Amino acid sequence: MDPSSVRILVLTPEETEFLWYESLLRNSREILPDLTWCPEVTDCEDLIRHARFDVIIWDCGLHGGSELDFLRYLAVSSHDRPVVAVGAESESRKTPEMLVNGAADYLCKSRLDEWGLSRAVHCAWYRQQVIESTQGQARTEVASGFINRDLFYARLQEALLQAERRGERLALFHINLDDFRAVNESLGYRLGDQLMLTLAARLRKVLRRQDSLMRIGGDEFAIILEGIEGSADITQVIRQVVAALDDPVSVDGQQVAVSASLGVATFPEAGDSPESLLRRANRAMFEAKQESGTSYRFYSRQLHISAGRQIRLEADLRTALRGGELELYYQPRIDLITGEVRGVECLLRWNHPDGTLVPPDEFIPAAERSGLIVPIGYWVIEQACERLKDAAEMGHPGLVFAVNLSFRQFHDRRMTETIFRIIYNANVDTSLLELELTESAMMHDPEYAQRCLRELSQLGISFALDDFGTGFSSLSNLQHLPISQVKIDKSFVQALGVSADAEHIIRAIISLAHSLQMSAVAEGVETEGQLDFLRQHQCDEVQGYYYARPMPWKDLLEFLEARNRLACLQQ
Repeated sequence: MDPSSVRILVLTPEETEFLWYESLLRNSREILPDLTWCPEVTDCEDLIRHARFDVIIWDCGLHGGSELDFLRYLAVSSHDRPVVAVGAESESRKTPEMLVNGAADYLCKSRLDEWGLSRAVHCAWYRQQVIESTQGQARTEVASGFINRDLFYARLQEALLQAERRGERLALFHINLDDFRAVNESLGYRLGDQLMLTLAARLRKVLRRQDSLMRIGGDEFAIILEGIEGSADITQVIRQVVAALDDPVSVDGQQVAVSASLGVATFPEAGDSPESLLRRANRAMFEAKQESGTSYRFYSRQLHISAGRQIRLEADLRTALRGGELELYYQPRIDLITGEVRGVECLLRWNHPDGTLVPPDEFIPAAERSGLIVPIGYWVIEQACERLKDAAEMGHPGLVFAVNLSFRQFHDRRMTETIFRIIYNANVDTSLLELELTESAMMHDPEYAQRCLRELSQLGISFALDDFGTGFSSLSNLQHLPISQVKIDKSFVQALGVSADAEHIIRAIISLAHSLQMSAVAEGVETEGQLDFLRQHQCDEVQGYYYARPMPWKDLLEFLEARNRLACLQQ
């Protein structure tokens, strides 16, 4: 490809805007633009998925409800293609926010000219070429066993500058194999080098695409983690690296057990230069050597404690699934016309052996990171089916049981088959089982997700779209999926009486749901004022603390009995 030829996807709702951008770029002497225009949010996903582009020019006016959510989606889905954002606000005000959320550059539309646009596109494209070239060289030199500290320092410096510009965090891993001299003495230097290359290939498989792996010494690796949000991101990579290092390595027909010490330093906490970051990662690595086996230490004590807790939490969660420590709580959903309990949402709780109740917002993310959410999700469906049968036998027929599906569930290619087997064994009325999913659950592989939902729908299962109104592709999903219910996010409900926007949004969601022959359920209802507003605007069902908090099965049965007695007295 001619180095000045750049394939550009232009995301703007107006053709006149596209033609303007095109004219500015066509007159440029720096690039030869090959432009594609996309005016619809619903079409851009297919273009990004199946076509190749070097740069994306995004008009900030094109989004499905949230400008920043759409930008973050572009940054993740475009396979590292740089996004040049163009908007109405001044560059001094808007640029920091855009860069933090994934844009390569931001330009003010009112000040846009031929030079400014072509410069931004050319620079974004050129930076990406340099990054890919450097990463490719690094991967080649790791694979060949070549040690290049100068290349490592250059790559780390570049990553630090980018992290600082975007307001992101960065982590550096310094890995040293324990007692590698003994390996060289027993196997010889040639086979010792082969062992390092095998470990490098193994580590590369468990790292994220944006991470850099380099060999910086005879028995040392360095890993640069970019775009991290917190200790949980680092913990996830640590767990995978430790697992990769713990497995014996086959060298010349021999199984060689190795262990390693791993030191972690983070930007900006541990330093802002390659030298300071490596020095502190090195110091943390030597602290890790005080422990036996493959171990790790953080330069920051607080981060070390946090990461250690995450790893222990995941280990405890595995035990909890096997040991019966998990329990379902149930939150009733009330019909606003009849006042009857139409159904319940099944919510997971963890009774830890130390006597504490672990909060869901703490262990659910850990379950999703570790993949445990998949077997846990199937366990929840099994429990819901059992309780569905129990409810019918105890005089509460017709009670709908709603279960949340994690986005990780759709990574399991046997999901439909497994859910079918659970339902078949339980022998329940499938029309009373409802699966709740969010838009993010369908983003990984939309075609596969749609097929799964259609197959499950044929079994009689119904679906609800959870947290409706917080994503940008809601309308698209409603049109193409067998959704029978939308759940209004509690953030809108709790803003009633405070924000006029919340009132408009809720009215619009209810109206949209009814026009598509769907019901609307409001979450997080806590006050009589919220309830009155929802009733006045024909919301179908509500759930929230106003009626009941999530409760154990025994308490739910008492709640249902009390509601039945009240209904009889009113008649």
